[in-house]
Amino acid sequence: QVRLLESGGGLVHPGDSLTLSCVVSGRLFNILRMGWYRQAPRKARELLVATLSRDGTTEYSDSVKGRFTIATDAAKTTVVLQMNELRPDDTAVYYCNVGVYFDSSYYSGEYEYWGQGTPVTVSS
Repeated sequence: QVRLLESGGGLVHPGDSLTLSCVVSGRLFNILRMGWYRQAPRKARELLVATLSRDGTTEYSDSVKGRFTIATDAAKTTVVLQMNELRPDDTAVYYCNVGVYFDSSYYSGEYEYWGQGTPVTVSS
């Protein structure tokens, strides 16, 4: 079965940098997009960045644009989020996300895979 495994979260200080990694276990087919979300306490899950596999276009949310950078390997088995200039309001659980197009005799349509999340705390 397919699993997304995040790692790299932890406690850092304001202004620090941190790298999060997402490793795909199993195989994914017909990938539409790969990216990262986060969810802070009492907040809805927020899309941070997504890369469209169709044309390689990457879009960042205003809250992280200029500070965070996404990267994927050629095989699309890893998704890395480089986070710089971290702020206390970046504190959240960060989730790797992959959207695919399922095409089988049982189901056809879009489907999303999620990791379990890795917590990031930014505090002095």
